[in-house]
Amino acid sequence: MDRNRMIALLSQHEGRIGHVYKDSLGYLTIGVGHLVDERKGGKLPEHIIDALLDYDMAEHWTELLEKLPWVQNLDDVRQAVLLDMAFNLGVDGLLKFKNTLRLVHEADYRAASRNMLDSLWARQVKTRAVRLSRMMETGQWQS
Repeated sequence: MDRNRMIALLSQHEGRIGHVYKDSLGYLTIGVGHLVDERKGGKLPEHIIDALLDYDMAEHWTELLEKLPWVQNLDDVRQAVLLDMAFNLGVDGLLKFKNTLRLVHEADYRAASRNMLDSLWARQVKTRAVRLSRMMETGQWQS
């Protein structure tokens, strides 16, 4: 079978949509007719979830370094904290943490950690904020 012609045929019939949409029967679908609605057994395979995650992490990392190039000089754990926050808030949302970012840049990780916890974000994400603030303060991965 000609793969390219099959892709063109399915794309023509199913559409090629880069966001979740309801198909003609009202089931949640993405891409080229890929059913994700759990009511009908739809899902994303693990390798696709991993590929999306890799894509999203790379996008956020690139934007983070464009806007805060000094982040590349941090240790891996503190880079991970900022990338996690950027993933959660968007890079522009992370940039609103001006005092926290200043403290991280100055290597005052204890104060940055406290600042992280003293925010609306921390009250919203709770355990995530506690874990990330510990990582920021200690420079060690937390589970």
